Amino acid sequence: MEIIDILGYIGALVIGIVLGLIGGGGSILTVPVFVYLMYINPVTATAYSLFVVGISAMVGAINNLRKGLVSIRTAIVFAIPAFIAVYITRKYIVPAIPDELFTIGNFMITKNIGIMIFFAIIMLLASISMIKNNKKNNNAETEVKYNYPLILIEGFVVGVLTGIVGAGGGFLIIPALVLLAKLPMKKAVATSLLIIAIKSLIGFIGDVENLEIEWNFLLIFTAISVIGIFIGMYLSNYIEGKKLEKGFGWFVLAMGVYIIFKELT
Repeated sequence: MEIIDILGYIGALVIGIVLGLIGGGGSILTVPVFVYLMYINPVTATAYSLFVVGISAMVGAINNLRKGLVSIRTAIVFAIPAFIAVYITRKYIVPAIPDELFTIGNFMITKNIGIMIFFAIIMLLASISMIKNNKKNNNAETEVKYNYPLILIEGFVVGVLTGIVGAGGGFLIIPALVLLAKLPMKKAVATSLLIIAIKSLIGFIGDVENLEIEWNFLLIFTAISVIGIFIGMYLSNYIEGKKLEKGFGWFVLAMGVYIIFKELT
């Protein structure tokens, strides 16, 4: 095994530990690990990321279901437009993107560069959400109210974004669940994991039909990430995950800036 593979698998463990510690955000590192540590094509990397994110989120969702923290009805209302959008995006839209997008002077913006820059922009938005960290611990039980049109639109938009960049989009889903479905924060976080799991795995199905999947590698990477989740969950008994979120947000911000710089130079 080459040193670059070892670094990639260490990255998988770190992704899982971050997910276990702060309950989200770690999946934003999956695509950079695949692309820059394991030299995987960005389109394939976003597909692999959907699988890793989907399985990882499912582990957390099952744990939350046992605790009764998941609003099943809310998850269904949000997930239906999201998984339709992510499947369409992975099956039809991503393959339809031309290899050469446009030229700036003598610099050609290719499909791969475009995907990575768009991904970096999503990283920057996610990092701002983590750095602000203005989440109030509003865990009081309130009557769940649904703004169906906005939930459906938000679900579809998040599905398209997930399909393009291969990240979970929790930083978009959680505020939507709090504001549009009036869920308490704790339930919103728990419910978002189930939504992320469903839409990510269904999006990956669209890729199975288009891409050659290296299953041995993908399953090993995912298994290491899941082990990392359990390590993170154990460490969360001793470390306050929310205190780490702001620091991790700055790291994600730096990574986003680095990706933009690397792709454009």
